[in-house]
Formats: sequence, structure tokens, C-alpha cells
Amino acid sequence: MSDTDGEWPLKRLMSEVVGSGPKSAEDMTPAQATEAFERILAGEPDPTTLGAFWLANRWKKNNPDELGAFLDVMDRDSVTRAAPDCDPVDCGANYDGKSRSALLGVAAGVVAASAGTPVVVHSGDRVPSANGVAYKHVLDELGVETDLTPAASARMTDAVGFGFYYQPNFNAGVHDLLDRRDEMGVRTFVNTVETLANPADADVHLGSFYHLAFAKKVVDTVRASEEADVSRVLMFQGMEGYDDVRPGSTTVAEWEEGAELDDFTIETAEYGMDIENEDLQVEDVAGDSARLTEEVLAGERDDAFADAVALNAALRLYAAEDVADLEEGLAVARDAIETGAAAETLADLQAFEA
Repeated sequence: MSDTDGEWPLKRLMSEVVGSGPKSAEDMTPAQATEAFERILAGEPDPTTLGAFWLANRWKKNNPDELGAFLDVMDRDSVTRAAPDCDPVDCGANYDGKSRSALLGVAAGVVAASAGTPVVVHSGDRVPSANGVAYKHVLDELGVETDLTPAASARMTDAVGFGFYYQPNFNAGVHDLLDRRDEMGVRTFVNTVETLANPADADVHLGSFYHLAFAKKVVDTVRASEEADVSRVLMFQGMEGYDDVRPGSTTVAEWEEGAELDDFTIETAEYGMDIENEDLQVEDVAGDSARLTEEVLAGERDDAFADAVALNAALRLYAAEDVADLEEGLAVARDAIETGAAAETLADLQAFEA
């Protein structure tokens, strides 16, 4: 697409719609948002214009109709889906990663997989703005193959029950924006929509939020999207915005297609997680997270990390509706660790060859 095609190059959107400041800027129509992201993925906009556009959208805050349009463009123009035969829970954690606390999603996902709930995770490599540790880095430390084609990722999911999809290989258009996003220095709407990519074509999405309003925005984005086909969303307050549940009083948001968003509060101490955020901090996030994953799954720990892994696994089991509640999920997760099933699944994951 060139400036002579379509009606809304980014420069015009800036001057007539989104660029007048956080109080007076207008929202884009879905058609305008669609054309804008099509141009971005095609590499058309001048870097200055692109940066200004991203910043203007950050100031004014994108609504679900705009995000739904961005998501649809990404799905059509960038994402290569490869669905496994099983129906996994899609864990779309913030791609920019963690910098202080252990990343527990690999351990939790493997425990859930060993208990019969398939899980897929997806991430890039040092994604802005945090450029932190993501799923890929912990899996690399564990010796798991991560530079997989989408088809190989689907095979991994079916073979092990846990699958990893690597952004450059399944979402190349968004990956190509990495350098421009890094130059921005702040998060953009791309950080939101990439977590909803759903490369395994899963029916259930699990994510996290800082504030409940973001969970509502994600659900409304799914509703506004023409391409998104998840029918269930479970989100909770996560540590560093990642999909590791925050200790303490934590809000969980739950949505089923055809229903309204529901939310409830859990006190993590009541579920065997009587700890503080500081108890889950580590020095070397990638290396320590991998080591803790192996130790917890081998049944060698009964501390805060073991409790946190069990609770996060229980949430994945609950997201898939394979357990009735978190109490049952915790019992199933802890049994998977105690019987050695989780350690066996981790060994299978480490031995998988594309």
C-alpha cells in the first residue's frame, strides 16, 4: 500500500484524528485503524511519522474497536497459525518479559501438561520496552529447542502437552518492527495485540493485567475482532505484568463467549501461597528460573517457589475447565509433581527434536 492507495496514511491520521493531544484526540474508526496497521506492517511509514503515531495512540489510549482492527490485520498479514490436534490453553504473557522475579510459567505449564491440560506459550527475544526475560530464555536455559517453525511447535504441543511458538517464525511482520519499537523507549499498542496472536488456534486465552480495566479491554477487543476465535478468557493480576499470579489479594477475571465479564478475588495465602513478591525475586531471572523449574518439578522444593508453581498450574487447569475450582486444581498439580509425572513431562520437552 502506498500513500496514493487508501485514504488514511499515518501522517493524515496524525493531523486529522489521533495527533491533537491526549484530551482532544479522536478515536479511529475500525477502517482507519485497519489501514494504519496494514501500512505499518508493510513498512511504509517514515520512522518519524511511525514514532509519532505510536506515541499519539499511547497518549489517547486505544479503544477495543481499534485494538480489534489491529489484531485482525496482524492475524491476516503477519501470523502463521499451526494448530496442534489437541486443544491447548494459550498463555499470552507480555512479550517484554520480567527483570526481577522468577518466571514460573514454564514450570506451571509443564505441570498442567503432565496433568492432562495442554498448554502453549509464545514469546519473542528481548522485546521492548523492558527487553526482559521471557519464555524463550528460560526454555533455552533448560536446553529446550525454541527456534521452531509453527508446524514444529504444533508437533511439540501434541507430543509433550507443552508447546512453544517463537515470534520471528510465526509472527514475522510484528517481529520486523522490533528495532523501531526499541527506539521508542515506551510500550505501544503492539505490546498488547502481540499477546493475542494465538498461533496454536487455541480456544482459551490466559493472560494477566495490572488493573481489572485492562482485562475488560482485552475481552472487548476479542469481541470486536473478526478473526479472534477464543471463546474463553481467564486473566489475573500478574507479577511484573507477566502470567505469574501476584501473591496476596489478587483479582481474577473470567469470561465466556455469550456472557459478561466476571471477576472474583482470591487470597493466595488460602491456596498455600503465604508469601510476598520479594520471596519470588531472583538474581539471574533466566538461569535461576530454569534451575527452579527443574528443582520444583523434581519434587526437591517445598518452599514459596513450589507453592507458586502449583497455584499457577492450578489456574491453567481451571482456565481449561479441567478442574472445577482452584482447590481441585492445586490438588491435581501437586499430585503431578509428587508422582513424578511433571518431571517426566519436562524430560520429554527437553528431549523433543523438531
